[in-house]
Amino acid sequence: MLARYGQPGKLNLLVKSLFLFMLLAIGSNANAESSKVYGDYVVHYNAFRSDTLSPEIAKAYDLTRRNNRIIVNITVLKKVMGTTGKPVPATVAGHASNLTGQLKNLEFRQIKEDTAIYYLAELKVSDGEFLKFKINITPDGEEGPARLQFSKRFFTY
Repeated sequence: MLARYGQPGKLNLLVKSLFLFMLLAIGSNANAESSKVYGDYVVHYNAFRSDTLSPEIAKAYDLTRRNNRIIVNITVLKKVMGTTGKPVPATVAGHASNLTGQLKNLEFRQIKEDTAIYYLAELKVSDGEFLKFKINITPDGEEGPARLQFSKRFFTY
C-alpha cells in the first residue's frame, strides 16, 4: 500500500481523509447530518456507535471500538460568504443524561486535520439507552456559549 501512495505522509493523509469521510457518512446516516446555526457560526453534531468505525480509523485516533460505546462529534464553522464555512477552535463541554437522571460527563478532545477541527467524546451506553445531550460550545474569541441540546436512543445489539 505504501508503494501505491509513495510516502508514509501521503498514506497518513489518506487515513485522515477516510476518517473525515467516515464521520460525515455515519453522521448523515445515523443522525441526518444535524446542524444548528448560532449567530455567525454553524455547529454540526452527531453521535454514533464506535464499532461502526473501521479498526484502522479507531486505532489512528485512539478510539475504543465497541458496540456499547458511542462517539459524540462536534464541528464548529464560522460562516464565510461563498463557502461552507471556516473551521474554528472552540471550548466544548457538556454531559448526557439518561431517563433515570444519571449524568454522564462528556470529555471532548480536539482533533485537527489540515484545516478541519473536530471535537470528539466517547461514552459507554446500555442497550436501548435514551440519552439527552446538553453541550456548551464557545468559539475562541466569543463571550458566551452556544447551548446545543439533542436526544438519541442507542442500541448495542
